[in-house]
Amino acid sequence: MKWDLLFFFNSALLGVGLAMDAFSVSLANGLNEPGMKKNKLCGIAGVFAVFQALMPMLGWICVHTVLQYFKAFEKFIPWIALALLVYIGTKMLIDGIKSKDSFDEKPAVDLYGLMLQGVATSIDALSVGFTIAEYGFLMALTCVLIIAVVTFFICIIGLIIGKKFGTKFSYKATIFGGIILIAIGLEIFITGIF
Repeated sequence: MKWDLLFFFNSALLGVGLAMDAFSVSLANGLNEPGMKKNKLCGIAGVFAVFQALMPMLGWICVHTVLQYFKAFEKFIPWIALALLVYIGTKMLIDGIKSKDSFDEKPAVDLYGLMLQGVATSIDALSVGFTIAEYGFLMALTCVLIIAVVTFFICIIGLIIGKKFGTKFSYKATIFGGIILIAIGLEIFITGIF
């Protein structure tokens, strides 16, 4: 692979593809916290961007160092993503149902939950390290930085859309956000297993 327009275009497309799960979770986070401040919005998008860049880079490192260990771990990726997203989604569902009568807006996702979301939505991106294995270190790093930037902006869009609709649907948004997270977990699991 050489440094040309096609390399940058392919990296951006890879970023769009990888960011779709993070977009959906961002949408759910925005629905769940319609009063989210701009700095938190950027922070959430930043966390997803970092994880979406980190995982392919870790995959690239695995290909170049410990390939045999990664292959053994790869079959557990769908299970891990399913468990994390179903856990977070179920928690959101329960919170939404409990607060049906008295919905006081509270922060939708804390740092711990955000880290779980970041891992769950990006863990399947580890295998992208295989697709960029032919790149040298600098090209791989450039590719994952492009993925991070694309993910950041896609997540910002998801959060803004979620915030806009979250103000209209109040507690129902928490329930809907939980359902979205569980559905994403199932989608990652089904496509990973089958």
